[in-house]
Amino acid sequence: MISIGQIHDLEVVKAVEFGFYLDAKNLGEVLLPTKNAPDDVAVGDIVGVFLYLDSDGRVVATNQEPLAVVGEFAYLEVVDTSKVGAFLDWGLDKDVLVPFAEQHRPMEVGRSYLVYIYIGIDGRILASSKIDKFLDDEKPHDFRPRQKVDLIIANSTDLGFKAIVNNSHWGVLYRDEVHQRLSFGQYKEGFIKHIRPDGKIDLSLHGGQETRDNYARTILEYLEDKKGFAPVHDKSDPKLISDLFGMSKGAFKKTIGGLYKQKVISIEKDGIRLLDGPPGDKPV
Repeated sequence: MISIGQIHDLEVVKAVEFGFYLDAKNLGEVLLPTKNAPDDVAVGDIVGVFLYLDSDGRVVATNQEPLAVVGEFAYLEVVDTSKVGAFLDWGLDKDVLVPFAEQHRPMEVGRSYLVYIYIGIDGRILASSKIDKFLDDEKPHDFRPRQKVDLIIANSTDLGFKAIVNNSHWGVLYRDEVHQRLSFGQYKEGFIKHIRPDGKIDLSLHGGQETRDNYARTILEYLEDKKGFAPVHDKSDPKLISDLFGMSKGAFKKTIGGLYKQKVISIEKDGIRLLDGPPGDKPV
């Protein structure tokens, strides 16, 4: 089913002086204005377009891609305010409105806010900064440990950072496991670390073979830059390890343990040392 607020691949069925009409199935023929059409488009082509309502309430198409579609969260900047609310730049010529009733606090021009994109009762696309009402932690989910997910950093707590997981649920990144700077509204790739008995989600920014390979590469590059030796080992202070390599002490110990087993490094009383070996022996 074709719906507004989403991106769809539609067939061009008619060319007119001011644009092209697309077959939007249940929505009928929808206009794609010339200024928002791809170059060299012709009847019979399939084009990817975003559908929304114009100021007259008609469904129109554009090949501009919004920063978020209906059902997603985004960190957007206020570009104007009026008697009906605030207007945010979301990547289209037509800005998206946040009605006053949907503002968690009064919005100011020039500032950015985390918002949810939704369809109002009149069918128009709107945004809301009252994000909690769009995240239902009681709703069942099928996340599993070590699953890769998309995160939006939402705010900080005493425990660490709250993040929106795949636009659907809250999750927590624990402060002592975060070894990089995070900012409000930042998009990150993360992993499900643990599902608690009550269904709450613990998150990690690290997981999987790709992350382990990156950790190994970071340590080896550091050793090569320091002429093959680093005065740090599995008994070193966690803060020193974090400052040098951007990883937790646990991740560091696992990584150097793996490199030791591969005979790429030696673990000595006062540090770790890069071993000589033929080209291609070292992990990449």
